[in-house]
Amino acid sequence: MPSPELPWNLERVVHLHRRTGFSASWPELQRDLQAGPKAAIDRILNDVRSTNTPERTTVTETLLNAATRSDSPARLKAWWLYQMLTSPDPLTERLTLMWHNHFATSNRKVNDLTLMSEQNELFRQRGRGRFGDLLCAVVKHPALLVWLDADSNNKGRPNENLARELMELFTLGVGNYTEDDVKDVARALTGWGVTRDHFVNRSSRHDEGVKRVLNVSGSFGGDDVLQILLQQPATAQRLAWRIGQIFLGEPAPAAAIQQLADGLRFRQLDIDWAVDKVVRSETFFSASQLHSRVLGPVEFVVGAMRSLELDKSGVNTLMLADWTTRIGQDLFYPPNVGGWKEGRSWLASSMIVARSNFAAALIAGALWNPAREIRLTELCRQHGQSADLENGTAWLAQLFWGHAEPSIIVEVARTAHEAKSTTPLSLATALLLSHAVHYQA
Repeated sequence: MPSPELPWNLERVVHLHRRTGFSASWPELQRDLQAGPKAAIDRILNDVRSTNTPERTTVTETLLNAATRSDSPARLKAWWLYQMLTSPDPLTERLTLMWHNHFATSNRKVNDLTLMSEQNELFRQRGRGRFGDLLCAVVKHPALLVWLDADSNNKGRPNENLARELMELFTLGVGNYTEDDVKDVARALTGWGVTRDHFVNRSSRHDEGVKRVLNVSGSFGGDDVLQILLQQPATAQRLAWRIGQIFLGEPAPAAAIQQLADGLRFRQLDIDWAVDKVVRSETFFSASQLHSRVLGPVEFVVGAMRSLELDKSGVNTLMLADWTTRIGQDLFYPPNVGGWKEGRSWLASSMIVARSNFAAALIAGALWNPAREIRLTELCRQHGQSADLENGTAWLAQLFWGHAEPSIIVEVARTAHEAKSTTPLSLATALLLSHAVHYQA
């Protein structure tokens, strides 16, 4: 938690929101700055979960039903982006995105938007509880079973895809199991399949023989294997790494990850406990953590919209989905079973160019249909700020980053002025969003 040595200031309020969600508006930042760290963290972790409105629920359900009926992947991506833009609980959406990468399942092979949306909802509904409950639900869901060829895993000719990824990606991690473990876990999983879009356990296809998994022997079935894997210290270690990847900088401090892994194991892999532990820690708010983690494409796009209060502006989320794909994150289509690499891998030159192009499209109003002007001058004045070029640029930098480095403000304002744009503050905004500082949350 912040302390006299780690003062609660605007930079740390911005840090809290950028790490746990998708950035925040100026009124939200000011509210939390005044409320103090405990109240701000309590609200993000707990208080906002029950603030969803019936009207928003109706809209999201309508969008989801339309997407699945249309069989249009683009509309399903647009639905999820609408969720992220408008959710009163951005932390849960941030964790839903994390689990999408952990259990990376692609519609490229599943080819069923209803199954993909059901898996997405599993992440949202169970992603903050005990990991065992989430794991059991996800590995028995048809989306993952189809993705990893579980239906062809039968007695006498086991398919090892699900067994291998279950250990390598979902629980233990590389180096914590043997090829013999893979073979016997595959045997234990024989019989698991899909019928009419539902999980089935066909006893006639199950190998009833004795298996040996991680030095334990028995006539194991799939549920037995899941329990064995959940009890391994390596599973807690991998979950701690995954949570650290999202909430801590690069590289995440090894001592903090180990402490988190020890606590997770003791608390039955309670994800909510782990998130709470990280976000309330001194490590989370330490100077070395500020601006030390690269924003992913979805965080970048949604964060810009939420901080500029454009989340409820009627923005075309189909266009936003297209932009996240161009920047490198095609929702519901991760590149492979390992998901997106995240971190500095997001900063390939083509992705940086795409981010700058997105910023230009945003301030040009091209994300609305029809195109509309982004009224940044009004936003400045609405919050009691000067809208002249230099002062407006400095305020926007505070809104995005929590601080305004004078040399950057001068550089950005001069560039916007020399471009002789009719809307220099909009151009300055695009330059701030394209600045290397902005990519680091």
